[in-house]
Formats: sequence, C-alpha cells, structure tokens
Amino acid sequence: MTETDAPATDRPGERPGERSSSVRSLLRLWPYVRPVRRRLAMAAVVAIVASCLGLVMPLVLKWMVDGPVKDRDPGGVWLGALALLALGVAEALLFGMRRWLVARPLAGVEAAMRADLYRHLQRLPVAFHDRWPSGQLLSRGTTDLMLLRMFLAFPLTFLLVNATTILVGFVILLLQDWSLGLVLLIPVVPLVIVCSLFETRYSLVARKAQDQVGDLTTVVEESVLGIRIIKGFGRHRSQALAFRELARRLRTTELGKARLLAGIWAVIMTVPELAIGAALVLGTIQVADGGLSAGTLVAFLSTALALRWPVESIGFLLAMSQESATATDRYFEVMDVREEAEAQEAEAQEAEAQGSATGVLAAHPGGAGGGLRFEGVSFRYPDAAADSVPVLDRIDLHIRSGETMALVGATGSGKTTLTALVPRLHEATAGRITLDGQDITELPRWRLRVLVSVAFEEPTLFSATVGENVLMGAAGAGPDALPRALDVAQADFVEGLPHGVQTEVGEQGHSLSGGQRQRLALARAVAGRPRFLVLDDPLSALDVHTEARVEAALRRVLRETTALVVAHRPSTVLLADRVALISGGRIAAVGTHQELLRSSAEYAWLMSGASEPASEPVEESVR
Repeated sequence: MTETDAPATDRPGERPGERSSSVRSLLRLWPYVRPVRRRLAMAAVVAIVASCLGLVMPLVLKWMVDGPVKDRDPGGVWLGALALLALGVAEALLFGMRRWLVARPLAGVEAAMRADLYRHLQRLPVAFHDRWPSGQLLSRGTTDLMLLRMFLAFPLTFLLVNATTILVGFVILLLQDWSLGLVLLIPVVPLVIVCSLFETRYSLVARKAQDQVGDLTTVVEESVLGIRIIKGFGRHRSQALAFRELARRLRTTELGKARLLAGIWAVIMTVPELAIGAALVLGTIQVADGGLSAGTLVAFLSTALALRWPVESIGFLLAMSQESATATDRYFEVMDVREEAEAQEAEAQEAEAQGSATGVLAAHPGGAGGGLRFEGVSFRYPDAAADSVPVLDRIDLHIRSGETMALVGATGSGKTTLTALVPRLHEATAGRITLDGQDITELPRWRLRVLVSVAFEEPTLFSATVGENVLMGAAGAGPDALPRALDVAQADFVEGLPHGVQTEVGEQGHSLSGGQRQRLALARAVAGRPRFLVLDDPLSALDVHTEARVEAALRRVLRETTALVVAHRPSTVLLADRVALISGGRIAAVGTHQELLRSSAEYAWLMSGASEPASEPVEESVR
C-alpha cells in the first residue's frame, strides 16, 4: 500500500509545485482535435445561432406588448405567438444538430487517444512499469479520457457559446436601456474575481480526486489478481478495511469538490439575481414615470432572464474544464515519458513477421567474438542514488556460440537482473553486451528480441488461446512451430483441454496449474527457434518426473542455440556445458559443474541445499 499512501505530489510522473495553466494544458489536445476541427467549428456556430435565437424571443415579446397587446389586436398576438413557437422549434432543432455533429468525431478522438496511450505503454522501458501502479495507468486510459471526451463535447463548445450569448445579450440590454444595462454589468467584476479563486482551488482538488481514483483502481485490480492469496490467508477483512479507507479519502475529496462547486454556484446565482431585482425595481419606476415603455421593460427582463443559464453555467463549465485540464496533464504525464524504441521501431511488426531469427544477424563462427559476451557490464536501477552499490559490478562473461551456460547464485545476487540486460529490458549502466560480436545497443530492439528469446521464472499468460500464447514467441513461424514447441515443453496436457490449443486460458492463465503455465511459457520461448535463449529458472514449478522429460527434450533445443540458463537445482545445471557463479553482483567463478564443486565452497553449498555454507567444497554430497 506504499503507493496509495503517498501524497499526491510524490506520485510517479508528477512535478511537485509545478502546475501549468488550464488553457496551456488543454491546448495539448489540439493534435487530436485538429482532424475534426471543422465539425467542431460547425457545431459551435450552430449552437451560437441557436442560443442567439433565444435572445430574439424577448424582442418579439416587446413588439407584442407595445403593439398587438396595447392595440388589442388578437391577430397580431397570434402572429407573435407563432413567431415564438417557430423560434423555439428552430432553437431545439439546432441544438439537436449540434449534438449530432460532435458525437461521432469525438468518439473517434477518444479512441485515438486511448490507442496512442496503449501503444506508448508497450514501448516504455520496464523501469517505468516497475515504478507506476497499474491502476494509475488504467484510470488514465478510462476515466480521464472519458472526461476529455465530455469536455470536448459540451464545456468546450458552451464556453464559447455562452460567452458569445452573454456578449450579444448585454449589447441588446444596453441598446434597450443603457442605465438598466449598467445595473446588470455591476456584478461582472466580483464574479471574475470569484471565478479566478475557484479555478485555482478546484484544480488542486480535482487532481487529488483523480489520483485517488487511480489508487482505488490499483487496489481493486490487485485484489482481483491476488484473490487466491487473499482467500488463502483469510485477509478479506484487512483488504476490505484498506479499500474502505481509500474510498473514504476519495469521498472526502469529492465532498470538498462539491463544497467548492456549491459555493461558486451560490455566488453566481445570487449576485445576478440581485442585479435583476434591482433592474426590475428601477425599470418599474421608469415605466410608472413614463420614461420607459412596458414592452421595453418586458423585453429587458426577458433578455436578462434568458442570460441566467449562460451566466449560472459558468461555475459548472469551469469545474468540468478544470477536471479536463488535470485529466490532460495526467494523460500527457505518461505520453511525455521517453519511449525505449528507436526510430526504426515503426517498421518492427512487418519486419518481425517476415524475418526469422536465423536470418536477421549474420552467423558468426564459434570463436573469440562469437556467442554472447558481457564486457565490463555494470548496472544500477535508474532511480538509485549515484553513489549506491550497483546491482551488477563489472561483469565479464563469455558464452561461446552454441554453448549453454548455467548461471548460479544466491537469492539477490543479480541473476535475474543480468538476464534482463540481454533483451534490453533494462539498460546496462556501463560496459557492453555483444551477440556474435555485435553490440546489442546498435541493434533495433525489435531485431534484438527476434534474436533473443526469454522465459521468465514467473510465467505470464494472456487472455487468449493456448496457441496464441505460445506463438507470441514465433511471429511468422510455420505450421510445425506450435506442435514442436509444445513437445519440447512436454505440454501434452494441452490435448486434454476442452478445445485443445484453441482453449482460452483466462486472465493470467489461472485456469491452469503453475507447472502447466511454466511449460507454456517455455514453449513460447523455444517456438521461434531463437539464435539466443535466456531462461530464468524455467523448470522450478515442475515435479521431478515432468522435469526430467522436459530436460531431455530441452537438450535437443539447446544444441541448436546459444543459451544462458538461471539454475537453482543440480538437474538444471547439468543441462549446461559450463557454469558461472555470480556472487554479490560479480562473477565469482566459471567452470564445469564438477570443477566448481571441487574449487568453490559457495557453489558446493548452493548445490547441496545445506542450511549453512560449508568451509570446504562438498563434492560428494551433491553428485
């Protein structure tokens, strides 16, 4: 719960004490709005015409009162009534047309922004995803984009429409009677001051609420994905209490928003009403003195009342605009993070589908430069202090072409981090890594990840079929790739599934056992016949009998590739030609299994499973 308990200004991507103006934030939406700008402009023009038609009605009333009503002309009254009806119908039709004009294009804007966000998230470095809670990202792709669509559909248009209506309305009022018009202009100054204060305070509260929605989304998502742990440890009550606390915080923030909105609404409604009341009294006195016609007073008051909605909606429109501005900031906080992809990434999918791992990089003879080489590689996480101890420190390791190297070390020694550097899931802080003599930083990432296939200790499956999950590692592979990969992973259980390889495995693959998920992850790694294979303890969830069968099949694959295998058990180590012992972020020893048993006490201890490290190698106990 550390992320959710952090103050809003400490969240990933935020810049404490730095808040751009709402207008500057909303202007960043222009690239998405530009393709539909004509329809939005048409909708605004239609809405302005419709709103101005409402200001024509008081003029018709003035004509009726000073003309047919005063002259007792029923025909003129009926004519005026028909004119008012026609204006009302035209106004309704125009507002309906405005809604039709904006509905489809704005749905397209929302879809484009959501697609861009998803594509961008796929290209961001792993370090970004390590820091950001998934719920925060999810809320930006759903709630925030919905707010932006609503802003473009309503507040954006009506801020312009209402401003134009108010301007035209006050011109009409001043032309009818300038003294009464000035009375209604008096509240403008206090309203501008109040709106400015409201905008500043509301933007802070709106940002806080949107971040808290992201926190709540994170907790819900984690609870769903971790439901087995929650049920297994009986943590229903503690999780419910944690959720209730977050919900309480969000409720408190939303109530704060409601209080601010209620305050601005009360001021915006009260002050103009007082001005209209004062104008009514002064106008009545002028009519009584003969200085103003009754029709003019009726038209003046009707126009003033017609301006009530444009004025009173200012608070509501400002609130929605502020929420949209903070939603825009949150969206671009993610979009502004630099992608890991190079310029050639745009062609990646096509090239990946057409190319094969063996045809992308020219084969290198198995010599000093061939295979996988680490040269003085160091690594510390991007958010670590500059003077902190690196996770990996000056790693020098050479895995010859066609060789399998087992990587052995205690928990926390840096094994998994080292394997993550090969496909550039993390970037080495110093040194370089080469594949057949070529620096991996000189390869586009898509090409590198065709060459290098990985299987992680924690197998991740997607809500797709078995076949689709396995063939994610073999874009453009032939029809024999799937059965071959399943055979290597000894995943014969697939035949017993309801629809075989077409069976949907469900979210995270939880419909399968841990061993079944791990075998499918291994099948995915070998499906594309990669030139280089990185396996992070790929057999940890298998029983000894299944492990033996998988190892026998895996040996055939390892003969065709250059492999780095993280191993914790002697049986996995025996798959390798040589073994590298990593200790404290450095390579402590390299040799065959038997050589390290004789020469390294730490290696012998790791292989023996003893509770305490032996002072001397314990070769006999682990053979």
